[in-house]
Amino acid sequence: MTKFSQEKLENVAENSLYTTFTNKMTIEYSFEVFKRFLKKGSILELGPAEGLMTNFLKDLDQNLTVIEGSKIFANQLKDKYPSIHVINSLFEEAEPNQKFDNIVLGHVLEHVEDPHILLNHIKPWLKEDGVILCAVPNARSLHRQAAVEIGFISSIFEMSEKDIHHGHMRIYTPETLQEDFLKVGYKVEHRGGYWLKPLTDSQLEVVLDESMLRGFMKLGESYPDIAGEIYIVAKV
Repeated sequence: MTKFSQEKLENVAENSLYTTFTNKMTIEYSFEVFKRFLKKGSILELGPAEGLMTNFLKDLDQNLTVIEGSKIFANQLKDKYPSIHVINSLFEEAEPNQKFDNIVLGHVLEHVEDPHILLNHIKPWLKEDGVILCAVPNARSLHRQAAVEIGFISSIFEMSEKDIHHGHMRIYTPETLQEDFLKVGYKVEHRGGYWLKPLTDSQLEVVLDESMLRGFMKLGESYPDIAGEIYIVAKV
């Protein structure tokens, strides 16, 4: 990451949108999906931000380790979860002193300059037969395709204001996400999606309550190609 990326991290931390209703529910549901594939043992989480997923992961690993690039988020995590090990570092510069059974990348790969470099860098951190669990937004999400048809955006790959605010550098499709893992030598064990998302976050927050939103999260698992979020579980 560049110096600008570090500055961007702190700017996002100072003006975070990760805990809004839809974002919070997305992270909570992604944990439910990941939990199906997590191996018993040690966990490393990359990019926890405010620690919404951390809150669940810490109950599965009392020695949970997280790597967070933002000093603001890292300090918040230390205060909020004093039992976990917080490494304040850019991912590409981090060097944990142990290997892990699980590495969790919840909304990480869309942020980094070169996903291949990161995926190669973290390979040695994984124990034999360990798993990497990764989730990212899906370019072919129903709401993006609808926005193109309506004329709100010109392409499903066009960045929204929220994408830009969060520092996204790409928008994946199921194929390009798998391709990034395969290119650097991972074996994809599982892939799928969740959250059938018909409208934007701000529109949905007006009309859906928590139980309704959860229903759409689950429904998306039946339609992974057009789900709002896609995921991969991979091994070396």
